Amino acid sequence: MSLKTDKICIALSFLFVIFSYFTQEIGVKTALLGVALIIAGYEIIFKAFKSLKNGFSLDENFLMSIASLAAFSIGEMVEAVAILLFYRIGEAFEDYSLNRSRRSVSSLVDLAPKQANLKQNGEITTVDVQSVKVGETIVVRAGEKVPIDGIITSGISLFNTASINGEPLPLELGKGDKITSGFINLNATVEIKTTSEFENSVVSKILDMVENAAFKKSKSEKFITKFARIYTPIVVGFAFVLAFIPPVLFDGDFSEWLKRGIIFIVVSCPCALVVSVPLSFFGGIGGASKNGILIKGSSFIETLSKIKLVAFDKTGTLSKGEFVPYKFSPINGFSKDELFKFIALAEKNSIHPIAVSIVKAYKEPLDENLIKHVKESAGFGISAVIDGKDVLVGSAKFIKDFNPHDTDETAVHLVVNNSYAGYISLKDELRKESCETIKWLHKNSIKTAMITGDKKAPALAVANELGISSVNYELLPDQKVSVFENFLDKKDKNTSIAYVGDGINDAPVIARADVGVAMLGTDAAIETADVVLMHNNLAKLKTAIQISKKTIGIAKFNIIFSISFKVGVLILAIFGLANIPLAIFADVGVTIIAVLNALRAFKI
Repeated sequence: MSLKTDKICIALSFLFVIFSYFTQEIGVKTALLGVALIIAGYEIIFKAFKSLKNGFSLDENFLMSIASLAAFSIGEMVEAVAILLFYRIGEAFEDYSLNRSRRSVSSLVDLAPKQANLKQNGEITTVDVQSVKVGETIVVRAGEKVPIDGIITSGISLFNTASINGEPLPLELGKGDKITSGFINLNATVEIKTTSEFENSVVSKILDMVENAAFKKSKSEKFITKFARIYTPIVVGFAFVLAFIPPVLFDGDFSEWLKRGIIFIVVSCPCALVVSVPLSFFGGIGGASKNGILIKGSSFIETLSKIKLVAFDKTGTLSKGEFVPYKFSPINGFSKDELFKFIALAEKNSIHPIAVSIVKAYKEPLDENLIKHVKESAGFGISAVIDGKDVLVGSAKFIKDFNPHDTDETAVHLVVNNSYAGYISLKDELRKESCETIKWLHKNSIKTAMITGDKKAPALAVANELGISSVNYELLPDQKVSVFENFLDKKDKNTSIAYVGDGINDAPVIARADVGVAMLGTDAAIETADVVLMHNNLAKLKTAIQISKKTIGIAKFNIIFSISFKVGVLILAIFGLANIPLAIFADVGVTIIAVLNALRAFKI
């Protein structure tokens, strides 16, 4: 049933209850409340009888139905309507939360182009990507995504590969290089000879993994459903025994014992549980939302509270995905200032991410009149005349004839008038909250790991700085899933493992995790995630775990309080010491107290 229908039924039921207060005619009042009960509870009653039909399963729908009808039969008609109405509202809250935040992973299809530019006999035609065969030639222009895996046969260009391997730096690829579907061509047309069909390409496998991983994720039953399966038969059995056995065996007053049985059912109605427990979780979701955290359903609050290991992606998650100069290594008589200035001037008009980072970091004004004859070799470097001097700036490969310093770091090298002048090292800057978050996790006995597609050196550097001992690097999406599943295989039964990422390449692991957490990165990661950190602040992970633990505490209090109070009144009912007002308080009063306590979760 749709949320819109739920709203209409709840509103109409309330309306009929209000109308009943304006009449003193018993018949009219009974009719109005009867209609209200049917509108509020027809679906619940239908489910109850359907469960009986399909194997005599006594669930919470059955107990709610029988408690409501029993209350109605002894004249507590408003209470009867309230039982089903409040239950309906609680279910509507739950459905609203899930329907709003849990979207289909079908949006991931945007990752895979639907068409390809096929080159045949010198002519280029646009065709369905699934019709391209192995060994055919496709053309990928600047700004387009590579649709199928292959080998470049013509052209050279820079490619954004972050969606597949998490590598923040554009990758320069040319003739003879292998290329993976999902890469984004940044600046030049290339021709590719396909080595697979679309169904077997990397991007297609990513889509399949996300869909299949979602099915692998277990959906635990709600506590109240488990509880009701045991609780309901016991309550119904006791009520039956209480109502019929004493009159038959001990010649008791049948009407008196029947009344006790009805009171027993009314008191035992789990309204306090079925309303306050979901409301506690909904409150936790609302409280999280106020803190910039989207939790897509109450089941993930419970899973969050049991986390014992968090695995992180690196680029864009632990780090910002933005490069900054952090070490200057001038040689051959050049100073740090000269090294920095020459490189910044040469990179002044480049759109390469590293060039932009260096120019941004150089705080002094750059005189463009000093820059002449600039020539950029995509992905390699720049040659120019700077202040009358011949300058080369770029990768070690670009200036290999000048014996550049060998380094595992991401670096930009400088040659001035055929003399090697040194290099600037860059690093992917850590988020300022990463260290604090990792320390908090360790302090609270939650282990951490890194699973990244980035290279070994930067991955280990970040891990060492943050104190993460388990590091897995240079992984493709399917390899990330394999590593994560090893963690899942080794975990304790009653614990959970989270994965935090931000890219399309993280989506399969996010879907496979007990709790998938997404930073504000790609739509694919956000759609697949169970928890989204809306402010792109990693410290919110700590807040999410704290909220989950407090929410679970509130829900457990409501469960213990409700059951304890009701058991006490039920014992009194057995001995005839409970009356209708006490029975109503044991139901409605306890429900109100539990709901008020549940509302505390909204203010976390």
